Amino acid sequence: MLSTGGRGILAVGAILCAVGWGLGYGEARVLGVAALAAVALALAWTAPRPSVRARRTVVPAKVARGDAAHAVVVLVNTGTRPLRGLRAEDHVAGEPVYPATLPAVPPGAEVGARYPLPTHVRGRVSVGPMSLVRGDPLGLSRRAREHGAVETLLVRPRTVPLPVLPAGRTHHLEGPTSDTAEDGTLTFHSLREYTLGDDLRRVHWRSTARTGVMMVRRMIDVSLPATTVVLDTRVGSYAGRPPWSTSAETFEVAVEVAASVAAAVAGKNFPLHVFTGAGPLTGAQDRQAGSGRLLDLFAVVEADAAHSLRDTFEILERRRDSDTLVVVTGVGSAAELEALGRVTRRFDRVVVIRVAAPGGPPPAALPLPAQVTRLLVTDLEELARAWHREAVR
Repeated sequence: MLSTGGRGILAVGAILCAVGWGLGYGEARVLGVAALAAVALALAWTAPRPSVRARRTVVPAKVARGDAAHAVVVLVNTGTRPLRGLRAEDHVAGEPVYPATLPAVPPGAEVGARYPLPTHVRGRVSVGPMSLVRGDPLGLSRRAREHGAVETLLVRPRTVPLPVLPAGRTHHLEGPTSDTAEDGTLTFHSLREYTLGDDLRRVHWRSTARTGVMMVRRMIDVSLPATTVVLDTRVGSYAGRPPWSTSAETFEVAVEVAASVAAAVAGKNFPLHVFTGAGPLTGAQDRQAGSGRLLDLFAVVEADAAHSLRDTFEILERRRDSDTLVVVTGVGSAAELEALGRVTRRFDRVVVIRVAAPGGPPPAALPLPAQVTRLLVTDLEELARAWHREAVR
């Protein structure tokens, strides 16, 4: 098909030919014929359909925000002639990216090329569809053919390694009397009916034979500290520093702070619960998935103006007591943190991390009990320093 320039040259050539023959201008006829001939040669150049097999993969499929990710294109020449002049044109998040010129491919050979993908925005990034484009040297005609399916690049939040804060209570190794204890692997607690997905090694065969219903042992890890992480997802709670930063950018830092704290707990396989303004982060309490699955969940957390910290604190009031509560919010949420005072008695340790823009306005004082730890950070490096001081206190 003709490009925009090719259609323009075709129109100019037709007009010049009409003027040249109609009015008897020889120069116009020559220029018009030359323009039409150039268009015809461009169409002939791109007419043959290349015999090629192509695939494009995203490497790596999951990456931290700001780290490098590439689309790797592999071409296999299935024809008998060398392939030259091919370009790979892709779409990233629905927007076209600059074409990558591919090297010549000899008959039967395989070559590869790669081009960078944007990773500055957290979330799911759709990559594709990819088109192989063959164009003429003058850019008048092009032939495009789609290859491969749409793939997804998952951009996770950046994290820093953190230690787990020591628990404030001493756990009893014989197990709790409450049936709301976390599932685990160490201590036998009770028997329950089998559910799909349970480990068959936990089946209690004597009880199964006696009741006629498959029963499994319920194991708990009562000696492990439990942590609850709350992320304030209301962008209005965060403040930027115009014109250098916005509240949305400060919110991204808050997501990275909460992800770092949660990943530290999940990396130790300790009990963990994560809440956002919209409620529990689905799947975050699955300790078997590890910190990798947790970062996948944080990658798709979005700002939610319809919910506030008060909604989350009301949920925590109805839950059983736990060890550590970590609240990540901004400097503009002092009024909403008043509700935190009602749930502090359910936790042995409460840490409030407020994320501010560098050089931004000073934060308002918090109406919280004196035993609540307050941390003010502007980036992950400050978080690491403040958190390590708190861990050894």
